[in-house]
Amino acid sequence: MRSAGVVVSLGVAAGLTFAFGGTAASALSRASTTSVPAKASAGCKATPVAPGEQQVDTTSDGAPRYYLRNVPPSYDGTKPVPVVVDLHGYLEGARVHATNTMLGPFGDQHGFVTITPQGSGDVAAGWEVERNSPDVRFIGHLLDEIGRTLCVDDRRVFITGYSNGAFLASTIACVYADRVAAIATVAGLLDPPGCKPARPLPVVAFHGTGDEFVSFTGGLGPRGQAASANDGTGRTLAETSGGKAVVRSAPTAKVAAAWAKRNKCTATPKTSEIAADVTLVSYRCPKRADVELYRIEGGGHTWPGSEFSRAIESAVGPTSFSINADDVIWTFFQAHPRPGK
Repeated sequence: MRSAGVVVSLGVAAGLTFAFGGTAASALSRASTTSVPAKASAGCKATPVAPGEQQVDTTSDGAPRYYLRNVPPSYDGTKPVPVVVDLHGYLEGARVHATNTMLGPFGDQHGFVTITPQGSGDVAAGWEVERNSPDVRFIGHLLDEIGRTLCVDDRRVFITGYSNGAFLASTIACVYADRVAAIATVAGLLDPPGCKPARPLPVVAFHGTGDEFVSFTGGLGPRGQAASANDGTGRTLAETSGGKAVVRSAPTAKVAAAWAKRNKCTATPKTSEIAADVTLVSYRCPKRADVELYRIEGGGHTWPGSEFSRAIESAVGPTSFSINADDVIWTFFQAHPRPGK
């Protein structure tokens, strides 16, 4: 979620090139192998696309849309590969977000396709997060297109999102649990009203206690309250679909607990200190439907381990380098393929 001042900072920083260095701590050790076999999508019979990043224009509900598609060098179009759909924050846009998370280059190293869709909005991009919204339908259409045009593993389709994109990822978990293996949210886990996933869905979340946009204690923080809508109407952010979802949101710990209850996990979580500023709150859950929350003490509205986030800390708050969100997310995803036939 971005205020107008943050958008300016993002635009300036987007021209810089960053790479994750060795300062970020490694993710928690977790078994990355699994007995769940790959399930080839229809795209494994399509003409292979070339590795690299390109913008792909498409439509959804008759409206023009687009997404960034980053295909790793190891892709040959015959072996199914995992895919991570990475959802940008409010007013951030796909290209800036790709620089923020660097999941494209990370996917090049680890052999997965990264899809970064562009949101909707007349002035700048955001997401409508209700279950029946055009943006939720767009993600459904996007999943269809990815499976049709790329050789991907249908059991390893993952969703991650930041801020407003994290709220959308939460809704997608409710609507497309039969198609998505797991989700990861940064600065915006949501417990959507009426959420009844087709199956228990694994969730890993990150949230800073010093977030001034989406408050760790629930609702909009002071900088979020001052943000304008992205439609040029003069409305405030709180009057938009995504903003209303934030206003209604409970404290992050309670939202994580709600997902744990939905997944039939143990009622009392385990708390582990990962670093001086990072605490992991984890639930024991059946059927590998784990729920984990990384609480970042004093952390801002930032992507942990991101040099881009650090470059704009004056706008979004402190960035933790005790963990690297990309590492933790990918380790979690590897351990949580979608079961089934």
